[in-house]
Amino acid sequence: MKVVSLVPSITETLFDLGLTSSEIVGRTKFCIHPKELVKDVEIIGGTKNLNIEKIKALKPDLIIANKEENVKEQVEELMKDFKVLLTNVETLEDNYYLIKQLGHLFGKEEKAQLFNLKTYEAFDIPKSENKLKVAYLIWKDPYMTVGSDTFISRILEELGFENLFKDQKRYPEVQLEDLKEADLIFLSSEPFPFKEKHIAEIQNVCINQKIMIVDGEAFSWYGSHLAKCGEYYRKLLEEIN
Repeated sequence: MKVVSLVPSITETLFDLGLTSSEIVGRTKFCIHPKELVKDVEIIGGTKNLNIEKIKALKPDLIIANKEENVKEQVEELMKDFKVLLTNVETLEDNYYLIKQLGHLFGKEEKAQLFNLKTYEAFDIPKSENKLKVAYLIWKDPYMTVGSDTFISRILEELGFENLFKDQKRYPEVQLEDLKEADLIFLSSEPFPFKEKHIAEIQNVCINQKIMIVDGEAFSWYGSHLAKCGEYYRKLLEEIN
């Protein structure tokens, strides 16, 4: 089966399940894992600006898209000519189902079960003890955070944190003053590449908050990626607690 993946974390999952570059024939420029394998796969644009003609030329048997990461109109355009699996991962339970679904689809049930077990183990760790309030920033100029209906917010909850902006939806803009109610401020490494220099800028306003750079992939990449994050989560929680 020839597959085009329009979702970075799903591209990684397909390779982790054992598919090869002869089966995964197209990917986005943001599909960067696993590094040594994706380099052999044709790039078909970005997640939000797909090269439709390039995808058509690949003549895939299946295209895998995502409700949030891809543009509705582009996905619908592809649906006219190809079979499209449209995924929607909002919770950890959704993630277990996604991996199980992909395992069944490609005859990789055992590997899928193993990754789901490893994902369960990744979160089976001592959680944040005091239900600390976290402001999780994903963007700068303007500053943007995550609302309760996001995968990132669900991962924060799974780790025992409380999302400071749980009463908001999607990815609202915020002012630094709004972050003063937080116990912790997480600066994500993606999509905006926050660095150490940004900590000082925010600390000037948020004097009493602990500010940390966190691995954005560990909070936003679903699929098999979460199964590899157990040690990262454990160390993060140890540092905080």
